[in-house]
Amino acid sequence: MLDRAVIERLKRGVERLETEAELIERLERAEATGRPLRVKLGIDASGPDIHLGFAVVLRKLRQFQELGHTAVLIIGDFTGKIGDPTGRSKTRPQLTDEQVRENMQRYREQVFKILMPERCEFRYNSEWLDRLNATDIVNLAARYTVARLIEREDFRKRLDEGVPLFVHELLYPLFQGYDSVMVQADVELGGADQYWNLLVGRELQARFGQEPQVIMTVPLLVGTDGKMKMSKSYGNYVGISEPAGEMFGKLMSIPDELILDYFRLTTDKTDAEINEYERRLRSGENPRNIKAELARAVVTIYHSPAAAEQAAVEFDRVFREKQTPAQMPEFRIPDSGISIVDLIVQAGLLPSKSEARRKLQEGAVYLDGVRVNDPALVLKPAAEPVVLKVGKRRFVRLTG
Repeated sequence: MLDRAVIERLKRGVERLETEAELIERLERAEATGRPLRVKLGIDASGPDIHLGFAVVLRKLRQFQELGHTAVLIIGDFTGKIGDPTGRSKTRPQLTDEQVRENMQRYREQVFKILMPERCEFRYNSEWLDRLNATDIVNLAARYTVARLIEREDFRKRLDEGVPLFVHELLYPLFQGYDSVMVQADVELGGADQYWNLLVGRELQARFGQEPQVIMTVPLLVGTDGKMKMSKSYGNYVGISEPAGEMFGKLMSIPDELILDYFRLTTDKTDAEINEYERRLRSGENPRNIKAELARAVVTIYHSPAAAEQAAVEFDRVFREKQTPAQMPEFRIPDSGISIVDLIVQAGLLPSKSEARRKLQEGAVYLDGVRVNDPALVLKPAAEPVVLKVGKRRFVRLTG
């Protein structure tokens, strides 16, 4: 008989579970036979970094690993070249093989901050999808109806609004679902927005004569802007490999109303501890104090307690006392000089010249505390180091 605490732990923080009875049956069978469950998670190859939003589902996958089960990570190198249409109002750009390879190398470096390497199985879905010929694709498509496909809200909305919906986008959920058939998944995890794609896998398994996978979805973490789901494309993310100070500062910037959700979804705090944080907020305690505890907890998970303490001290020094960081990267200005826009990008403060120009226009760039807004400014080597600040948290010391 399965310990009820096991199922309650796996259910904690889960938005949809289809079905609990099937999950219990699978877990009991695994316990009786000694065969670990194969718990599938598809990895989107469109970006090179893992953020706290994606870490929510990775942490759930880790719970299955701790129970002795196998994490089957499907790297979507084939489907990544199509682009997941989920939640998109227009066709998503297709990735090249090179982009997918570069992104997945970064993913593999980061994923073991959360998952146990010895209980991971990595599979690239090009293993089987590249081998499908025209007949195979027709046979796969024959197992699913167009009516079922266009039940999807995002597909239906685009059709209603006259926005182009291409045939390759309709094939995406079929290919993703076929992954479950090929790896014989017992359980598939995903974010709440992936429910429909996961359901296709469940239904295709049944039509291929397999036992349908259990589906578990977790809530989407709202980004630091407090509006959209966390995403690199929205610029509202906290990367799990970011420096401790950067991570701490971003977490201190989240809206107060997200504090409890972040505790639930990104930390190991118990329900009792989170209820206590809620009581303190309702009693009128300054949310900043509790947000600092959240930031410490998250930084501790991905760095260390010492790094979290140092980040907290540095945050107070810089933002409460309005001082510059004690330590910061350095950038040497070439003898010939460099434009402020090129400097910001080359120093790694912003990823593009367009963003650098935008920050200058917003008045968010400072040289030794003096605001700079001229994108044509050229800096020459100076006798003494100068501190360049971009936004609230990015600093670099300029040397000659």
